[in-house]
Amino acid sequence: MDEMMLDTKQYIIIKFDSEQYGISISYIDNIVRLQPITRVPHTQHYFLGIINLRGEIIPVMSMRKKFELPDKENTNQTRILILKLEGNNNNKIGVLVDEVKEVVTLTDDNIEKISSDSADIKAYLSGVGKYNGTLISMLNIGALIADIDNE
Repeated sequence: MDEMMLDTKQYIIIKFDSEQYGISISYIDNIVRLQPITRVPHTQHYFLGIINLRGEIIPVMSMRKKFELPDKENTNQTRILILKLEGNNNNKIGVLVDEVKEVVTLTDDNIEKISSDSADIKAYLSGVGKYNGTLISMLNIGALIADIDNE
């Protein structure tokens, strides 16, 4: 059997309201429960502050605020995803999300690329994944982080 192997990648599925987003698992350093966040003055509106994670100081941002979604009460499902940034293993950022659903494996065939030059949320999407009859907006973490660095 000379079957071509399809490229598969794992994504962690996070949720805001009824919307599902996928983040490549290669960016995920850790997933932690909500903990006290120390405010830092004079930062962008979507930065909530910093946390101390086992002696490491990590800035935390709200994806809801970044995407200009209405605020929502934190629940038992609320998590902070610790993302490791490309090119620097010591550089990490925490991202507050409503819920972490599951880890899924998708092939390139399951993801439709989108191209967008607009400055809205679509600029942070790399594509739309199809999984079990649902659509998952695939987040482009590189674009999201580059945008933060440029502000």
